Amino acid sequence: MEKGREVRRAAILCAVAAGLCFAGAARAQKPTPVHAVTKPMVPDNPSPHPAPEQPIPYSHKQHLALGLECKECHENPEPGKLMTIPDADKCMQCHVTIAKEKPAIQKLANYANSKQSIPWVRVYQVLPGIEWGHRAHLNAGVTCETCHGQIRQMEKVSEVTSVTTMYACLHCHELKHAKTACDTCHKH
Repeated sequence: MEKGREVRRAAILCAVAAGLCFAGAARAQKPTPVHAVTKPMVPDNPSPHPAPEQPIPYSHKQHLALGLECKECHENPEPGKLMTIPDADKCMQCHVTIAKEKPAIQKLANYANSKQSIPWVRVYQVLPGIEWGHRAHLNAGVTCETCHGQIRQMEKVSEVTSVTTMYACLHCHELKHAKTACDTCHKH
């Protein structure tokens, strides 16, 4: 039990330190007039976050270069909080004929044939206690790249941006003149 408290305490201290780093970096830079900002970008993570090991190798770079759009695979069902991660049947719509001899696609076909979900590992996690949803952001014209970085250039997606930090959320909301009151994200 004591070890769990130490781990939580260390995690909190790391989060506070990261927030202080972001705040210091923001003060050190010359402020950009709000009217000059056309597309706010979420700051990069201050430390590397390796891509999680996925059950099947998947290249966003390769698939998006073919002309696919994020919303074709990542849907936003009601109530609009999370984007879905595609199931094997969705992938097999193309891969029933494309690259079907590759071991990864054969593994994908096994998931589809068994009606088993692919155990994809979510890269970004909404923090506990935060009420947040993709729908409001999509409706406001926010693009996937604004928060998740240059997905079109990633072979393996990793947490390259600090989108799940309070600093990133407040920074973007201030630039877009969106609500910044505590109860926007923190519900009682």
